[in-house]
Amino acid sequence: MVSDLKQAIAGCSLVIGTSARSRSIPWPMLTPEQSAEKVVTEGQQAEVALVFGREDAGLNNEELQQCHFHVQIPADDEYSSLNLAAAVMVLSYEIRKAALKLADQSDRKEDEYWDQAKATGGQVEHFYDHLERVMVAINFHDPGNPRQLMQRMRRLFGRIRIDVMELNILRGILTNIELNIRKDTD
Repeated sequence: MVSDLKQAIAGCSLVIGTSARSRSIPWPMLTPEQSAEKVVTEGQQAEVALVFGREDAGLNNEELQQCHFHVQIPADDEYSSLNLAAAVMVLSYEIRKAALKLADQSDRKEDEYWDQAKATGGQVEHFYDHLERVMVAINFHDPGNPRQLMQRMRRLFGRIRIDVMELNILRGILTNIELNIRKDTD
């Protein structure tokens, strides 16, 4: 048992959040079928998570920003929000279909393989903390008036599905910037 979403997804390299409504900052969207294919394919090599919201209010913006993708289950406009059990059932069904389809395919596509593991949710969260700290240090980001900078940075890096090596390169750049700032202030 964990106390919050951040802890729950810390070891996941793919996080897909469910939402019945669109947001002011669009996030990469998937259909239930696309979500299922990603869950099944990536779930063979790493931990994945489907995040469902509360029955009464769904996921809030902060929770959705911790997801790589959003999935909307197409429903009737008059009843666009499914209850939790129905949403879980629909996505579970799609995942089962995708798993059966994958099991029937003996030859995999080359582009399904990658030379490095995808970064986990915890690794990416540490990167975001590091990035924000450096942006504040170079006076690029004002945490007192953040606007949508970190939301947009999360969307950018969530879209590219960064791997561990790429994340380490970016963290190395940020560390080098911090070292140079310290040198300049000494």
